Amino acid sequence: MEYEAVVHPFEPVYDNTSKVLILGSFPSVISRKNAFYYGNPANRFWKIMALLFEEEIHDKKQFCLDHHIALWDVINTCSIQGSSDASIQDVSVNDIEGLIQKTQIKKIFTTGRKATDLYNKHVQCCLPCTYLPSTSGANASMHLEDLVDAYRILLE
Repeated sequence: MEYEAVVHPFEPVYDNTSKVLILGSFPSVISRKNAFYYGNPANRFWKIMALLFEEEIHDKKQFCLDHHIALWDVINTCSIQGSSDASIQDVSVNDIEGLIQKTQIKKIFTTGRKATDLYNKHVQCCLPCTYLPSTSGANASMHLEDLVDAYRILLE
């Protein structure tokens, strides 16, 4: 598979009342096609959020805003093969500090090892990140219940 130079295709989800920022690494091919975060049906992110907050999610963006959750990705541009986090290279990162200045964000969570490693290596920010396990279908070793337990920290 060929490497493709890609620019992050959509804006962060946030408003000035956002208190928590959840960062992935970079949108998958399917998420890029669907133009929204965690847009692959095999990704369990939205299922976890629905179980965690005990509500049906009809409008993902509004759900995030209602719960003061901001969504974005660490990477702004990169070269990538398909959706493979392992293939990511030539990284430039998003202005996460700039986003934080426009909000009330006090906690940052990164979904998956790649997002966490990229954040720690490339992002200059006033807040440390807290690792959360990947919700990707590729992380088949973690059962849904275990992921929900790990994400319970978002409720604190």
